[in-house]
Amino acid sequence: MLRVATANVNGIRAAYRKGMGDWLDGRGIDVVAIQEVRATRDEFAPLIGDGWHLLHDEATAKGRAGVAIASREPALAHRTAFGPDDFDSAGRWLEADFEVGGQVVTIVSTYVHSGEAGTPKQVEKYKFLDALLERLPELRRRSPLAVFLGDLNVGHRTLDIKNWRGNVKTAGFLPDERAYFDRILGAEGEPGYNTGDAGLGWVDLGRRFAGEVAGPYTWWSARGQAFDNDTGWRIDYQIATPELAAKAVSYTVDRYPRYDARWSDHAPVVVDYDL
Repeated sequence: MLRVATANVNGIRAAYRKGMGDWLDGRGIDVVAIQEVRATRDEFAPLIGDGWHLLHDEATAKGRAGVAIASREPALAHRTAFGPDDFDSAGRWLEADFEVGGQVVTIVSTYVHSGEAGTPKQVEKYKFLDALLERLPELRRRSPLAVFLGDLNVGHRTLDIKNWRGNVKTAGFLPDERAYFDRILGAEGEPGYNTGDAGLGWVDLGRRFAGEVAGPYTWWSARGQAFDNDTGWRIDYQIATPELAAKAVSYTVDRYPRYDARWSDHAPVVVDYDL
């Protein structure tokens, strides 16, 4: 069994001060993908300590973004190249190959831009999503057992956002953003949920396991009583190739028991794969 988790930590140093280490030590995780590290490797490595092998891609801008993969066994190889040469994807895409039961499994820690409608930030987000559409078919051809996971900053369907009616013009739920997810998650050769474009056939494990229900949400605004009222967004995903999705046996959002027990504004997402 391979237990894989993803967590946007909103700053690794703050997360460890608030209790992330206790969660990680007690959860039986084999590989964890981390986003928004916001620290250097020298600052990160002492926090996670012995027993973990750490891969870390820092963002170009200090104190911003940053993705990492920590694993109990060392990776066979890793890559950070993503998108056109003139596109700055540093701190947002980290692929790693692992040998599990004689098979190679590729795990990608992904942090999509949050964006802001009508601004250059949204343009950068669309550049990333364009690159994602280009990369995923290549990734699947190279590694049929692959999963990209992390904070993707898009709610694909109305089920993924509690207050979706109030956010139809907000970055994270714009029609154009959701259309990218139609392409990614749509069955090969069949039209997607929001558009008629044929899908790439990747599988959203959260929706597969939860079914046609609201959420389960993975991020809550700090405003008001969003967490206590479960007024959240499902923007943290594990999206697998059909070949790897067939081996997924459980999916869990590790929602915090109460607001003051949170070590991030995102909850981790944990999936077990029977390999």
